Amino acid sequence: MRLKITEAASKKLNEKISGKQGYVKLKYDIDGCGCAVNGVAALWFETEKNVEENQIATGDIPIYIEKAKEVFFDEEMTLDFKETNGCFQLKSPNEYLNPRMSFYDKSNV
Repeated sequence: MRLKITEAASKKLNEKISGKQGYVKLKYDIDGCGCAVNGVAALWFETEKNVEENQIATGDIPIYIEKAKEVFFDEEMTLDFKETNGCFQLKSPNEYLNPRMSFYDKSNV
């Protein structure tokens, strides 16, 4: 799995995690979605990394994903940030996986 991070997304991610210790994670969030196959992609920042998480090849900021959730994502993806909407976007050559992706800082929870 590869994830290209655009310059805008890299800049925004670095702003959000600057001075913090932890890991950026691509999550398949199913909270409130009904069942395990109905979820939404989100970015989380957590202080600990689980052994059940793989690092995604980004060429930039290390991002981790749960092994069991990789099936819900495409092999080639792009992470972008749109200033006009104030949100991240996750897309592949085939589709938008989440055009309004949130970033949750779970390091303070």
